[in-house]
Amino acid sequence: MVSVEFMGPIGVEKKTFDVKNLNELKAVLKEMPEVAKWLDISAIAINEVIANNIDQELKSGDRVVILPPVCGG
Repeated sequence: MVSVEFMGPIGVEKKTFDVKNLNELKAVLKEMPEVAKWLDISAIAINEVIANNIDQELKSGDRVVILPPVCGG
């Protein structure tokens, strides 16, 4: 299982999913309306490293974080 955390204004509690890669995870997350609107504008980190490949493999125990853009001063 992969744990997924949603940062900032996404407002969704941490969840776990049984997926093999980021592409599968993205498909599952697109079915969640409160998350889907953030996916195309957010960065994704796997085990604290920004992911650059949508086909990147995920292993049980991986921590995925969805990082929406943040405005600040």
